[in-house]
Amino acid sequence: MLGSGVYSLPELLYTADAVRAVDRYVIEQVGVPGFDLMQRAASAAFRQLVRVWPEPGLLLVLCGAGNNGGDGYLVAANARRHGMKVDCVAVSDPDRLQGDARAAYQKAIADGVMVQRWSDLDEVARDAVFARCGLVVDAMLGTGTSGAPRAPFDELIRRCNLAGQPVLAIDLPSGLDATTGVAPGAVVRASVTVTFIALKAGLFTGQGAEYCGAVVFEALDTEDQIGRSGQQPVARRLDWASVQAGLPRRSATAHKGRFGHVLIVAGDRGYGGAGLLAAEAAARSGAGLVTLATRPEHVTAALVRCPSVMVQGLIHGSELAPLLNKASVVVCGPGIGQGAWGQQMLQQVLASGKPQVLDADALNLMARRVPVRATDHLLTPHPGEAARLLDVSVADIEADRLGSVQALARRFGGTVLLKGAGTVIATEGALPIIISGSNPGMATGGMGDVLSGLAGSLLAQLGDAPEAAAMAAALHLAAACQASQQQGYMGLLPTDVIKTIPSLLAAAEVAGAECDPGAGE
Repeated sequence: MLGSGVYSLPELLYTADAVRAVDRYVIEQVGVPGFDLMQRAASAAFRQLVRVWPEPGLLLVLCGAGNNGGDGYLVAANARRHGMKVDCVAVSDPDRLQGDARAAYQKAIADGVMVQRWSDLDEVARDAVFARCGLVVDAMLGTGTSGAPRAPFDELIRRCNLAGQPVLAIDLPSGLDATTGVAPGAVVRASVTVTFIALKAGLFTGQGAEYCGAVVFEALDTEDQIGRSGQQPVARRLDWASVQAGLPRRSATAHKGRFGHVLIVAGDRGYGGAGLLAAEAAARSGAGLVTLATRPEHVTAALVRCPSVMVQGLIHGSELAPLLNKASVVVCGPGIGQGAWGQQMLQQVLASGKPQVLDADALNLMARRVPVRATDHLLTPHPGEAARLLDVSVADIEADRLGSVQALARRFGGTVLLKGAGTVIATEGALPIIISGSNPGMATGGMGDVLSGLAGSLLAQLGDAPEAAAMAAALHLAAACQASQQQGYMGLLPTDVIKTIPSLLAAAEVAGAECDPGAGE
């Protein structure tokens, strides 16, 4: 479905500055003319246009002032040569174009493209331009712009989004920060974004996941030049397809002791469901043993819901020690509250020295303590919890998701998974990871509890927190997307996601790891 994913893409992600530096290197050091690169970009964009929309109707191409606008003029020229009907609108004064962008404008005119200046159109004509189009090509603002779009771009962006027609964005949707994924003002909502040279990190996290639609990458024959230019990536892009091969192989003689014992510490009074969701997710994702430590009043419901999970009702933190001794990984936080019971449980977990997944109220309690660094824990905050841990605002977190998660990893050690569209994972000293994709159906209570159970289970099986975090986040998203294909977004529940997990794991199981009737417990 358009707008819901990505095509086959490289892993490495770069800042907008780095991509522009590669572009300059190719022109200045390799000797490829800038106009040649622009023609390659326009041809690649036009190929995607006719692939996705073979009969687009009248094409509306909106061109800005820089090289992004130059790409647009050349797309219009390509369309005109192929017999398409084209409305080409110069959002910026074409008389002020320079260099390659001016050459592109002149080529479009030479190829018979009629360019209208937005400033020359009255209100009736402006309405008509959008009313008659069948597809919009956004070539207004590129990676060289920053801040909220100013007039007339802000008006054009709003008109694009209200037109009700599909949009092909050239390099990135106008108004989006290509490095951070921040949308400081109006942003074009693209159906497809064709991006060039190297992938920009902002297209895959924050608002990028909202506005880019399906992302298509075109290297423009510059693949070998990125490393030679000296530019370094800022993150790796992963998804379920790219991480599932890392699932642990199961031999025919496998038994439960090989796949870890996950202890879920969760569920103060009134929040028993949080522990149930985490425990069931852990059990459904391959943990050998799962124990749920919760309030005594939740024990019966837990046993009815998950008879395969061992359940212990605890009144005081001192009762947790025997369970901690048996566990290989501890998940703490879902529904523990911030009262005495939750504080006691967290204190015991932190002192245990066991590998830990810390979520929800465990993080809120940690925000009130002096930070304690560790190397073997995994923190899974949403932006609100991340803001409390760093003593900043949620807006500060979302303004730089990559920087925020790295700051958390430096402060607390271990691995940090910042939830949200385009989940970001950081471990100090390692390249951050962005899990590409988003699902609006996950915006409901309990989804984070499912993720913490998945993370605990995979940490117990893999023994590596960064790898477990990436696999858990990717599996969580993939399961939600598969479930929402059957029942939509609005009614999606955490339990629906849990039910979908086994089928995804079954499809990913390594050939040869088949069930052997002789394998025992």
